[in-house]
Amino acid sequence: MRRVVVTGAGGGIGAALARRFAADGARVVVSDINPAAAEAVAREIGAVAVAADAASEADVRRLVARSSEELGGIDLFCSNAGVLSAGDENTPDEQWDRDFAVNVMSHVHVTRALLPQWLDSGAPKRLLITVSAAGLLTLLGSATYSVTKHAALAYAEWLRATYAHRGLIVQALCPQGVRTDMLTSGNARGSGSAALLAEGALEPAAVADHVAESLTGTGFLILPHPEVAEYYRLRATDPDRWLGGMNKLQRGFEGRE
Repeated sequence: MRRVVVTGAGGGIGAALARRFAADGARVVVSDINPAAAEAVAREIGAVAVAADAASEADVRRLVARSSEELGGIDLFCSNAGVLSAGDENTPDEQWDRDFAVNVMSHVHVTRALLPQWLDSGAPKRLLITVSAAGLLTLLGSATYSVTKHAALAYAEWLRATYAHRGLIVQALCPQGVRTDMLTSGNARGSGSAALLAEGALEPAAVADHVAESLTGTGFLILPHPEVAEYYRLRATDPDRWLGGMNKLQRGFEGRE
């Protein structure tokens, strides 16, 4: 991939992806809602920084237009921006709206802007959507994250099923624990799942390395934690057993065991 855009690239997985692609010789646009963070990563790797809110369709269209101009086109778009909020059924509507806007609609905005120029272009184009293992399974302690990540996976599946024959390669990155601010600070802390995920957490650079290897093929699911495939199989083939195990974890978090 010679011309790459990464959103949510001011830190965490996004920054690691940008660094890896630049190290591999790609020309990269680093985008983040935090202009200073985007600029810092871009300076480090010799890339272009474009501040944008992935939840804003106007910002995403501006990002795509600016990136196309700077790079002379886009071969790979990493729709990576995401947010995590702890909560349950009582989470305020405004938080549900914000999480849905970032974790789901950001991908919709990207495709609205890109697909008119990508489909039937004569050269395969790749869209990498950062979902999460929560999109295949669930995340105890965060209803909004679990629901929106399932929706993000469903959208990625729909895109792949609908446009594969027209030159669009869609891949879904579904890591489990990764040592980023999302895991170690803020709303993720104290949810119970955060401590559990931290045990097998990978460094962002390790996730980026796995992604780079996976992009040489066309497999839909990118699973840096291979055990997620087995959890996903169990969820699909024996949902009662799987849900019982998850509820046992929840009871443990609550001290009800």
